[in-house]
Amino acid sequence: MATDIVIAQTTVDSAQHASELARGAVEARLAACAHIDAPFTAVYRWKGTVETATEWRISYKTTRDRLPALAAWVTQEHGYDVPEWIVLPVEGGSDAYLSWVAEETAPE
Repeated sequence: MATDIVIAQTTVDSAQHASELARGAVEARLAACAHIDAPFTAVYRWKGTVETATEWRISYKTTRDRLPALAAWVTQEHGYDVPEWIVLPVEGGSDAYLSWVAEETAPE
């Protein structure tokens, strides 16, 4: 059972930046909530070189309708040249929680 709720994810290079991006999106009603994962090690290829970095993942809970505005806001506020932006569909969940996400992200 697909829903209109999605989880959008990005990563950043500091706990402070993660907190700012999470709080800013929720304050702007672009996401109902955002979870910041503990720091993890990322290994990736960038411009021909394998890099290792410490990053924090932010997972935003939002609606498909608010997703374009959230994506634009995160891209503007993000510090990376090519920020991670992955969107995962929410296939189900409690009706109460899914309704709460929709209510909290409704434009005022």
